[in-house]
Amino acid sequence: MAFEHEGILQYSADELKQLLAEGKVRVIDVRTPEEYADGHIPGVPLRPMQVVESWAHEIRPDDAVVFVCRSGRRSQTVAKWFWDRGFRQVANLYGGMLAWNGEVERGAAP
Repeated sequence: MAFEHEGILQYSADELKQLLAEGKVRVIDVRTPEEYADGHIPGVPLRPMQVVESWAHEIRPDDAVVFVCRSGRRSQTVAKWFWDRGFRQVANLYGGMLAWNGEVERGAAP
């Protein structure tokens, strides 16, 4: 069951799979291009944490977005960055890709 950490909603892998199946959230991978190429959730775009300010304009304040990284730490930081700027529908995949038990796609970002 989802819970909050530092005000940010934390979803389990199973909860995120359900939300994706229902089309209720956008998911964004914030890892490095190398990590992303090693395996990512199919259809999830790469937006590296290191350059968040260059892609932040792609997110609207009312967008429901779940951020993903390897372990959940960097994605939590990105979610908090958005939260601190007034975005209230941001969330984190708790445990990151290490906890992801769904389909994985390999290859570089388009």
